[in-house]
Amino acid sequence: MNLAGLPLPPRVRDILAAALDAVDPYRAVRRALESPDPPTRAALAAARQVVVLAVGKAAFPMAQAARDLLGPRIARGVVVTKAGHAEGTLPGFRTVFGGHPLPTVGSQRAAAAVLQAVHGLQADDLVLLLLSGGGSALMAAPRLPLTLTDLQRTTQLLLASGATIAEVNTVRKHLDAVKGGGLAQAAAPATVVALVLSDVLGNLLDVIASGPAVPDPTTFDDAWAVLARYGLVERVPAAVREVLRRGRRGEVPETPKPGAAFFHSVHHRVVGDVAQAVEAAANRAAQEGFHTAIAATALQGEAREIGRGLAAVLREMAERERPLPRPACLLLGGETTVTLGESYGRGGRNQELALAAVEALDGLRDAYLVAFATDGTDGPTDAAGAVAQADTLRRARARGLSPAAYLRQHDAYAFWQAVGGLLRTGPTQTNVNDLILLCTGNRSALGESRG
Repeated sequence: MNLAGLPLPPRVRDILAAALDAVDPYRAVRRALESPDPPTRAALAAARQVVVLAVGKAAFPMAQAARDLLGPRIARGVVVTKAGHAEGTLPGFRTVFGGHPLPTVGSQRAAAAVLQAVHGLQADDLVLLLLSGGGSALMAAPRLPLTLTDLQRTTQLLLASGATIAEVNTVRKHLDAVKGGGLAQAAAPATVVALVLSDVLGNLLDVIASGPAVPDPTTFDDAWAVLARYGLVERVPAAVREVLRRGRRGEVPETPKPGAAFFHSVHHRVVGDVAQAVEAAANRAAQEGFHTAIAATALQGEAREIGRGLAAVLREMAERERPLPRPACLLLGGETTVTLGESYGRGGRNQELALAAVEALDGLRDAYLVAFATDGTDGPTDAAGAVAQADTLRRARARGLSPAAYLRQHDAYAFWQAVGGLLRTGPTQTNVNDLILLCTGNRSALGESRG
């Protein structure tokens, strides 16, 4: 991860770095195992053997922390992550690369490896599940007779529809055998302790990575209702419609529900989330001399609308010094959505949010709107997000580019690539939603030289 090369003032980069440092997955897991809660302490003390399953974009450093602390107690381990998110290999662990945001053949291999690792476990065995965002796509076991292609097409339609992640995962859980408590069922009667780095607002355990070890409160009727809500019933593959129809008729078993006996031996603990990242960023901003406030840690909504609204707030801060006097830094955490049409370009929700702010920031001095995905990947691109600032519109016009035209086509990546402003860090090894910084002040306050 390289923040030094980002097109941001030094003190804004420092604020961003502090946020990422606060949700470092290695340290989060290490803290949880060194100071375990009572269920984890009891499970570790009683375990005959420990099986470690690390799933998600932060899987590798989380598994590394477990291996460094538990060492020879680990009988076997599996790391499931995205290509580029693992640094080498871990002795005693099998590493499998799945696909994201769409599942791939690697995702199927990952699910098979995880299920094989828990096969035949006994009541005195412990599964240490290290879970982070991205697990829904990175690990996939299509319910028969569904195929990987069926899951890919359905996921693609849902992600383009503007559905929330909870709605998307409601459907996924009913098409996939390892989701919605399926992994806990496969691991029974072993005890499962899950340490979770949350990428879901509100830390909803049944939504994070589609809740592989959590009772599923949703039903086949709920999954059907999501498809109906977004006009997708007739657009998903016929096999998907048939599985959901059969499930609604009771001909296909429901996902495991609250009250199932094997969940009595499953314990979850959230070890990091976006609120921690935002609070750390706010603390660093205050140390750097900014007047600081946290506006939200559960921001949601259509990215372009949020972008326009936040641009108006930043202009108010820069010109009228409210709600904060300059130098000011207003911080938000959350996850917006983008509703795509039939044709669209490349980008991600953070790039689109920043693009929507460009015209409203024209002419301001020393004002920055930073929209950043904490995992280092915003949509299917190599950027973590983008920064809109006072001269972005001028630079665009000098190249004959219209921000509004790119916004209509959902082609934010092409705009930022041409104008400058993409935030490229590479994989950050963490994943706790998105950060938005609204910063304004003179060049000295931002840490820039006047040279």
